[in-house]
Amino acid sequence: MAPKVSDEYKTKKKIELLQAAKRVFITKGYTRATMQDVMDEAGVSRGALYAYFDNLEHLYLELLQFEDQQDVQFFAPVAGETSWQQINKWVYKQQAEIEKIEQTLSQANSEFFLSLKDQQKQQSYPYITTRYEKMVDVLAAFFAHGTATGEFKPQLPPEAIARYLISVIDGLMLDAAHLGPEKTKVSVQMEALLFSLRAMLGPVQ
Repeated sequence: MAPKVSDEYKTKKKIELLQAAKRVFITKGYTRATMQDVMDEAGVSRGALYAYFDNLEHLYLELLQFEDQQDVQFFAPVAGETSWQQINKWVYKQQAEIEKIEQTLSQANSEFFLSLKDQQKQQSYPYITTRYEKMVDVLAAFFAHGTATGEFKPQLPPEAIARYLISVIDGLMLDAAHLGPEKTKVSVQMEALLFSLRAMLGPVQ
């Protein structure tokens, strides 16, 4: 009889497997990666990996959700920090990731989403169609909270600012992935983004 494994152990093991998978996807992209690559990177057996993930699509989707959750947690209230400081930190975090685009999941993300352009596949993974709206909701709620506490005096609805922010970041990531961070002048564009966010949000000094 197999020994019982605690939920805490399973969660820890799953995160370790996701981190190993992330290293593989950063190196190989999505289309060239295999489950065997992840097994080799994690140093686990086929049974150990398939106990958590059905296939490569399922594994990547779980990784995507894990990564997205890190962004969601970033917008929880932080003691001693203003909402404007938080949004600045997040923007600079995005900048740091875009400037080292080859060490991120950007290329793999592009390949993964292209592989799911088939509508039937998208319906099999409803998270794909809801993740954008979820991030809009998180940002809009963050901006609304900052407005309610008197930290922001926005010139536009929170949802409109949220969609604008996501579109700029996503577009810059794609440009940097294709042309490189230097060609796209990432730091200059990020300063322009913060300038426009300041005008839209009206942070109270």
